[in-house]
Amino acid sequence: VSPTVSNIRIAFEIKEDYTDVDINPQLLADYVAEQTGVEVTLYPVASEGAIIEALRFGNADIAFMDGGSAWMGWKEYGLAAMAADMKSDGRTYYDAHAVVLNGSEMANAYLDGDDSTDPFALLQGKTSCHTGWLKSAGMLLPMGYLISEGYAPVVGSEDDIESLRSTIFSYFNEDASIPDSGTPYASYSGAVRCLSEGAGDVAFVKDSTIGSYCGNEDAAENEDWCLDEEEYILLPSYGSAPSHPVMYNPDRVDIQTRTAILNALLSMNDEMYVENHSMGGETYTGCLNVNTQVVDTEQPMNECGDQILMNILNTPGIVEVNTQEHMGIYGNLIGSIPGITTYFDTKYEIQE
Repeated sequence: VSPTVSNIRIAFEIKEDYTDVDINPQLLADYVAEQTGVEVTLYPVASEGAIIEALRFGNADIAFMDGGSAWMGWKEYGLAAMAADMKSDGRTYYDAHAVVLNGSEMANAYLDGDDSTDPFALLQGKTSCHTGWLKSAGMLLPMGYLISEGYAPVVGSEDDIESLRSTIFSYFNEDASIPDSGTPYASYSGAVRCLSEGAGDVAFVKDSTIGSYCGNEDAAENEDWCLDEEEYILLPSYGSAPSHPVMYNPDRVDIQTRTAILNALLSMNDEMYVENHSMGGETYTGCLNVNTQVVDTEQPMNECGDQILMNILNTPGIVEVNTQEHMGIYGNLIGSIPGITTYFDTKYEIQE
């Protein structure tokens, strides 16, 4: 499939100069150009808001975005996802969870096999441990769930993001931990520490958090505040946070061009730089195409697909997605947060 345009433009946050040539996004542009057979240029942007504008007004064709800005672009301007990057474990999402302690009434209600006992209803009046203000797994997803499911009525204006703070203090209590970054209870580790040290009754984190801080095979690698791993009970996940999607504007990029770009991005998954690779009785160093089993011994290491993925996009691979599947549940949950659209409009400096 060939693009119907003569130039594909990738919106990218570009640095003044790249002392490390391996992380220069021009390598990505050159790769896509070689795969598609047309010129590919970088369209410099300075923020996520500028990316939305670039796609919206047709100054760029594709962009790698974060979940929040991608959701805004989809919801407000009809932008769509063609692909997403993989997390280190190969998934294109992580699940958000409420974590409680074994033996707590919430844990008992979850583990008792009785559908009439609802662990989420029992969170009312307890002390919550958040990772920080407006963090996805630590606040937006759990509060979006509690608000949208009717557990936590919004306190204050539906159009003011500060109503979220009031809602947290009202549904949980005034001791809810909403830490500033850099303080002991901030981030994923801090939220679990808050729970572990008895400062709170529930921690809002992601699926891998407990394992990474308190579940290491060598217990010496666990944080010193950790309880035994079996003391932590993950309540059922209420939603996922998407990995970084590759967004485009379907009003400005036709299906043929979209398919050509997507194929080019996906082809990076098929290339692996090998050194002294044994094949057919010979050893090769170069860029191996895992489909054809051909090694390009002339290709510089930093131009091989797996190197571009890791060095420039910080991912082990790219996966084809559709917008609804990748961001739908996430969007429904964060869309329930009071004032979130106005907040994002301001944060991303979106001009009407």
